[in-house]
Amino acid sequence: MSDRMSTDEYFRRPESNRPAELVQGFVRDVVLSPMDVVLDKDAGLVVQPDLMFISNARASIIQNHIWGAPDLVVEVASPNPEHRDRTIKLALYRKYGVRECWFVQERGQRVDIVDCSGGGEVSFAGAQMVRSQVLDELTVKAGDCFL
Repeated sequence: MSDRMSTDEYFRRPESNRPAELVQGFVRDVVLSPMDVVLDKDAGLVVQPDLMFISNARASIIQNHIWGAPDLVVEVASPNPEHRDRTIKLALYRKYGVRECWFVQERGQRVDIVDCSGGGEVSFAGAQMVRSQVLDELTVKAGDCFL
């Protein structure tokens, strides 16, 4: 017996408050922001990135909260917390093993990608194609992030 589910079976499932999606016959839980990311339980360190990506290989960290560093986090810049995101939060992401951090800035319509392992920062704008080490198959123009 296969664990795969048809679209009809998916829609016959009982109603639930837990978001899910059907991907190639397999039901996957959907994580919505804001979502607590526990970087260090003992130190009482919990953050809430604006968006995040966690690879299938590390899906076990997704429970009632995210228990560990996502592979990629996105911080959408706003005037007040921008400095905090680029200093305090970025330092935490680096320390606790986030691989890549994106800073999406509507002002200037720019996407800055930081390699948290020390590989530097690259900026993309307008028609430039965003290049991610974590999402290596991503094909999106930087300007399309602001439509």
